[in-house]
Amino acid sequence: MMLLALLLIAGQEPQCDNPIAQSDMTRCEIRRFEAADRAMNRQWKITLAAMRQYDRTPEDDGRLGYADQLLAAQRAWLAYRDTHCRSDGYRMRGGSAEPMLVASCRAELTENRTRQLAALAETN
Repeated sequence: MMLLALLLIAGQEPQCDNPIAQSDMTRCEIRRFEAADRAMNRQWKITLAAMRQYDRTPEDDGRLGYADQLLAAQRAWLAYRDTHCRSDGYRMRGGSAEPMLVASCRAELTENRTRQLAALAETN
């Protein structure tokens, strides 16, 4: 009976407006990151399309175009985000809060990157 109760509690959705348990805080930050990542991916498509459109302007100076440069930058940014946030989580290395810190960092940086991508699409 106790095992069933624990399984039911574990399967419940966390109350992210006021999480109390560490596991709920972690799950809420993971959700926040997942939502931020989805938003960034939507914005990425918009910004990449804008850069591809801008690349149609004939300025062949031998350098990469906007879209290629943006893709290289995004790949480098993703590697930076993940590495930086893993190191940020090391403040609580091995503790139950480590995954929460990593997810929170990833969410914050991803939200910021989404704004950067949106601004880039608006200015070009």
